Amino acid sequence: MRTHLLVAADPIEFRGLERRLGPWRRLPWPLHFSRQAEYRGEHWIAVANGAGPARAARAVAAAAERAGLDTVVSTGFCGGLDPDLVPGAVFVAVRVLGADFSPVFDAARPHTSRGYASGSIISIDRFIPDAAAKLRLRASGAGAVEMEAAGVALEAARRRLPFYCVRAVTDTANESFRFDFDSVRDGDGRFNRWRIAGRVLRRPFVFAPEVALIYRRSRAAAESLGEFLADCEF
Repeated sequence: MRTHLLVAADPIEFRGLERRLGPWRRLPWPLHFSRQAEYRGEHWIAVANGAGPARAARAVAAAAERAGLDTVVSTGFCGGLDPDLVPGAVFVAVRVLGADFSPVFDAARPHTSRGYASGSIISIDRFIPDAAAKLRLRASGAGAVEMEAAGVALEAARRRLPFYCVRAVTDTANESFRFDFDSVRDGDGRFNRWRIAGRVLRRPFVFAPEVALIYRRSRAAAESLGEFLADCEF
C-alpha cells in the first residue's frame, strides 16, 4: 500500500481534504499536527508544523523517520503572481524557485481529471503584502508565491522521494494588504491567533476587513484544494 505525505503550514489548509478522506487518525508524532487516513486503498498522512522552509523540512524528516513514504506533497495556500489567478484557483508547480529566482527543484504533476493552473512557484519565507512586491517577484516568471515548498523539496530530494507541489490561491497579484501577517508569527513559525486579534484591535477599521477577507478566502481555498487533492493520483 502506497503512502503519500502531505505537508502544510497550518491545519486549516487540510480542512477540505479532511472532510473528503475521513475518518482521520491522530499520529503521536512530535509535530504540531499529524493525521493519517486510508483512501482508495492508500495511506494519506497530513502534517503541519508551522510556516517557513525549515519547519516544513523538519516535518518531512519526522514523517520519513516514522513511516515508509512513497511521495511527498507540499500543499496549502499561495499568493498569485500571475494576474489571471483568482482566489481558490489550484496551482500545480512544475518548478520551485529560490528567493534569488534561481531554479531549485523540479516538481512532478499529479494525475487528475480536474483543471488547474501550472508553472513555476517561488518559495520565500515571508508573506508578500503588496501588489508592487508581487510584481517584482513576477519578473522571475513564477505564477505564484508561497513559504514552505523549498524546504519540503529539499528534504524529499535528500531521501530520493518524488516531490509534488499543489497549492490554492488566497490573494491575487493585484491585491495589497496593510496588515503585517509576518509580525503575528510565533516562535514556532505559526500565525498566532491571539497576536492577530491584538493587532486588529489596534486599528480595527483598517485591519479587521483584511483579516476577515483572508479568513474567508482561506476557508474557500481549503475546500477547493481538498476537492482537487482527493481526485489526484500521485
